[in-house]
Amino acid sequence: MKLSQFRYTLPQELIALYPTENRDESRLLVVDRKKGTFEHRIFKEITQYFSEHDVLVFNNTKVFPARLYGNKEKTGAEIEVFLLRELNREQRLWDVLVDPARKIRIGNKLYFGEDDLLVAEVIDNTTSRGRTLRFLFDGTYEEFKQTLFSLGETPLPKFINRPVEPEDSERYQTIFAKHEGAVAAPTAGLHFSRELLKKLEIIGVDFAEITLHVGLGNFRSVDVEDLTKHKVDSERIRITEEAAEIVNKAKDNKNKVCAVGTTVVRTLESSVSTNGYLKPFDGWTNKFIFPPYDFKVPDMLISNFHLPYSTLLMMVAAFTGYELTFEAYRTAVREKYRFGTYGDAMLVI
Repeated sequence: MKLSQFRYTLPQELIALYPTENRDESRLLVVDRKKGTFEHRIFKEITQYFSEHDVLVFNNTKVFPARLYGNKEKTGAEIEVFLLRELNREQRLWDVLVDPARKIRIGNKLYFGEDDLLVAEVIDNTTSRGRTLRFLFDGTYEEFKQTLFSLGETPLPKFINRPVEPEDSERYQTIFAKHEGAVAAPTAGLHFSRELLKKLEIIGVDFAEITLHVGLGNFRSVDVEDLTKHKVDSERIRITEEAAEIVNKAKDNKNKVCAVGTTVVRTLESSVSTNGYLKPFDGWTNKFIFPPYDFKVPDMLISNFHLPYSTLLMMVAAFTGYELTFEAYRTAVREKYRFGTYGDAMLVI
């Protein structure tokens, strides 16, 4: 497959700037792969597509306030710092992206907050935009982390073209977020409310949780036409024994396994035995899924509508089928579904 095959026309006004008032009341386009048909629903009607002992697999990662604004020493120029991952707890080292990158050199100091509450020194250049920062802070690790996160804001993607609002700190987090470490929300999970989970529980649907700490690789643009040459940034994943048992039991009993989002698909497909069973795992994945691909674990997928050329769209096309995916997306554009992080959802059965 070529990058150019993942272009489609997305009117700017269809990119959702705000979530629906209630999590489970976004629209839902149901795509039946066997029949090649579409149904238009409300997300909470998803209960109609599940039976007792089917499994929903959620990503329980938690987003931290990863975007900070600081000032460069001497010039006072405003610099945006996007925290990617903690490299060394004792030395307060963080892997970050800086913007504008051209103004920052090794040895520069950056100041954050009123009265320069936090100071960081640039100690390494990792990529053209990436840097390693050492934060200079005298207090305990807990005090440092609290200070750092108090200065940060919710890291909404740049295509949500508006200022971050206080409500975003809650709405850009799933209700099952537990393990801090993501710089982007696993967006398919944002549609689930506690009421909806209760209804699914009453039906007898089983839940499994995995962890994938979503990194910026999700949004990094693909720069090569030949997709086999694209490299995905590694992300930390964890599959517990309990999660593997729940999924494998469903497979044994011919129940459906539904991945809630592309991050869940990547995690499940990163640790599979030769006979198609899920294996516990704690480590890293850089798996990049695009058509054609033979899925071993999930039978169903819940996903948001992704932007043109994105690796997330490529994975959805691998799962749904290339032609059917683009027919679904054309339908969604025509019917004015909302796209992106805060947009509507698609259920592929």
